[in-house]
Amino acid sequence: MSETTTRAEAPVVIEDDGVELRVQEIGGGMSAGFVSLPAGADLRPATKGLPDDLCQCPHWGYLLKGRVRMHTTNGPQDYEAGQAFYWAPGHAPEALEDSEYVDFSPTDEFQHVIDHITAQG
Repeated sequence: MSETTTRAEAPVVIEDDGVELRVQEIGGGMSAGFVSLPAGADLRPATKGLPDDLCQCPHWGYLLKGRVRMHTTNGPQDYEAGQAFYWAPGHAPEALEDSEYVDFSPTDEFQHVIDHITAQG
């Protein structure tokens, strides 16, 4: 395991209809995620079946490009390029524009969500 990674080095773990997630463990029980979402991508169907039908892994990150609406049990909140964020457990993203972000997440919790999404087919 390396303590650094780049988007190019991180392996693709999800790729479907323009959605791309690359993840690499970077140490301390954390992983870096490189996410690309095309405008209109809504991940709520992919998180169906998780508690509250939402991702239960926390993420800290930075939105590089676009606008993302995060759906939560408290309602939606919009984020835009240039903002750092913390997404608490209980969320699902929807891309309002072509979007890219980098996030940092607890590896085990994120792997559980990735496994759920990839098992959906």
